[in-house]
Amino acid sequence: MMGVPPRLVATDIDGTLLADDRTLSARTAAVLERISARGTPVVLVTGRPIRWLQLVYDQLPAPLPAICANGAVVYDPATDEVLRADPLAPEHLAEVARRLRAAVPDVSFAVEIVDSRQMRHEAHYPLRWDADHDAIRAVESPEELLSAPAVKLLARAGEQDPDAFVELVAGALQGLAEATHSSYSGLVEISAAGVTKAAGLAWYAERLGVTEQDVLAFGDMPNDVPMLTWAGRAVAVANAHPAVLAIADEVTGANTEDGVAAYLEKVFEVG
Repeated sequence: MMGVPPRLVATDIDGTLLADDRTLSARTAAVLERISARGTPVVLVTGRPIRWLQLVYDQLPAPLPAICANGAVVYDPATDEVLRADPLAPEHLAEVARRLRAAVPDVSFAVEIVDSRQMRHEAHYPLRWDADHDAIRAVESPEELLSAPAVKLLARAGEQDPDAFVELVAGALQGLAEATHSSYSGLVEISAAGVTKAAGLAWYAERLGVTEQDVLAFGDMPNDVPMLTWAGRAVAVANAHPAVLAIADEVTGANTEDGVAAYLEKVFEVG
């Protein structure tokens, strides 16, 4: 545990803060509220787009700031304002798509645009969630898909081993963009070069006058590794991916056992 209480708490959402049914326990909500009330900021750091935050906010006493789209968007829910966005430019999107179509002929794409408030996808891209949402729309052509700056490019190619597929995609991109994953469904999430959860959180922490040594971070999947490596104290939930367990300073209980809440209760002596 940290000898001195952290000055900023950063936590992933899915698989970390939420149970597998996407619910936030009353215990966890209460701990986050107490910490915030005592003056320690809490920020959500997620691969989710802005439009998926409401499910979490509905379960919290008050909405928390969020670093979305794996670090590309910093969002203030109090004002519904995007404080920072770092998208892939259309010319970079086009080059990423060109390289991936060459490496993975059956790849299909979707993009998170308008700071992740909207999504556009190719007709054959398989939608797993919010398919009927007004903000989701199929495009008429590949050119239309890549015409606007995107805070995230999503790539699928049928059933894939997620770790192997990320390695293939990252190899094809070779520094042009960041590739990671946060699920076991074979979805690869691509961001602009240098854009990670660590980069988004570092920007947010600097804004608060907090250094990395004073940040406590929680996570469970490979997209959390940059953030956990950067933070002064990295805590994995017990259900975390092996890559996360390998670099974490400590392991707390699983997401289904209020692992984050249990750890925070000890650090802040609340509960």
